[in-house]
Amino acid sequence: MTTPDFDEIIDRRGTHSAKWDNLETYYGLSPDEGIPMWVADMDFRPPACVTQALRDFVDQGVFGYFGDDTAYKNAIVWWMQNRHGWQVDPDAIFSTHGLVNGTGLCLQAFTEPGDGIVMFTPIYHAFARVINAADRKVVECPMVLDEGRYRLDFDAYDAQMTGNEKMLLLCSPHNPGGRVWTQAELEGMAAFAKRHDLIIVSDEIHHDLVMPGQKHIPMAVACPEIADRLVMMTATTKTFNLAGGHVGNVIIHDAALRRRFEKVMGALGISPNSFALHMATAAYSPEGAEWVDALCDYLDGNRKVFDAGIEAIPGLKSMRLEGTYLAWVDFSGTGMDPAEVKRRILEEAKIAVNYGAVFGLGGDDFQRFNLATPRARVEEAVARMQAAFADLQ
Repeated sequence: MTTPDFDEIIDRRGTHSAKWDNLETYYGLSPDEGIPMWVADMDFRPPACVTQALRDFVDQGVFGYFGDDTAYKNAIVWWMQNRHGWQVDPDAIFSTHGLVNGTGLCLQAFTEPGDGIVMFTPIYHAFARVINAADRKVVECPMVLDEGRYRLDFDAYDAQMTGNEKMLLLCSPHNPGGRVWTQAELEGMAAFAKRHDLIIVSDEIHHDLVMPGQKHIPMAVACPEIADRLVMMTATTKTFNLAGGHVGNVIIHDAALRRRFEKVMGALGISPNSFALHMATAAYSPEGAEWVDALCDYLDGNRKVFDAGIEAIPGLKSMRLEGTYLAWVDFSGTGMDPAEVKRRILEEAKIAVNYGAVFGLGGDDFQRFNLATPRARVEEAVARMQAAFADLQ
């Protein structure tokens, strides 16, 4: 494999990039001067094997319905076994149009309007949007911030439950905050779900993006005894920067749960995107694995540069990133209200970030920064932040 050049500056302006071309619409920042660190996609090219697979598909010249997904499913099976020590039955795999779509399908398959959906907050903002749109109830269980790291308080969560809750929507690794959950923590989540008779939907879209020295454990591996209440969700999209392909894997080993999910898929007439399946099949390969290893090393370097620069500003604390490429910065030590923090980041630093409040309870004092961009851009963002908060130094 040719060593990937993650330092390459790729001009994404004018390419229908949500991250770049919506910058002015949502933040009032020109993409010529603003730094977009909001939308969770990367400014890197995918592995060459993915691009080649697309070229081959385009060169054959006919773009019909995708048939015979054996190679696609076998690639998923190979990847999960070799990268995560998880044995997946090919018959347990469903293809969805991304994992937000997968989340919505799970809500339809396993819950009813008015049911409570439990989440450990702050958490990925799209979950609440989909839950509310489906007329389910968001149940926020705030995590405890303990010496700059999140932990779970199951005694408090037990006391919150009313009996109306039907699902636990888990983010593993956690977004935002970047926690890679331990075996003991995953066992605690499984026990909590059993106590309250909750189906667990484990969104593990960031499972390949862990920092050196960290180990992601799939919920299905950590707690195989809860297979009768577990739905796993994975994807190539975050791992390989294929988000525009809108493809995800919903993996359900329990036959009864699988029938319920299959019925909803059939009722909505969902079928896969040919381009996305070609990309995913190519990505889940030895060449793709080498690329991901190089990517994680590079992201760790970006993390170190970002954390050092941010924490040189008095009152700012970047949560130690264990997984994902999304830095979670605590501004509470500045004494500023969130509106002033946002103003400085947007108007003075000219950086677009995700504002912490949208991630639910516990997020108000935080902002989320996407570090999956060439290091020169991370260094520029740090310099701008230091200038915007220069009066604190």
